[in-house]
Amino acid sequence: MNNESFKVRAYGFCELAQLYFPTITKKSASAQLRRWIKLSKNVMSELENFGYKPGIRLLTPAHVKVIVNEFGEP
Repeated sequence: MNNESFKVRAYGFCELAQLYFPTITKKSASAQLRRWIKLSKNVMSELENFGYKPGIRLLTPAHVKVIVNEFGEP
């Protein structure tokens, strides 16, 4: 991601997915990130504590922090 460091902020789901998977389409990137989240019971549980529901389009900074803590920075 250029020379800038990753910032935890609100992201569109697709926007964050494309940071993790920059070489595939938006739809495929979103599907892959959803798969990662679904397969990690720890992440899903923590996200739900912050109001996450499958199909959500906007990730809050709290959601992003949970994802980055589990999967690393994109």
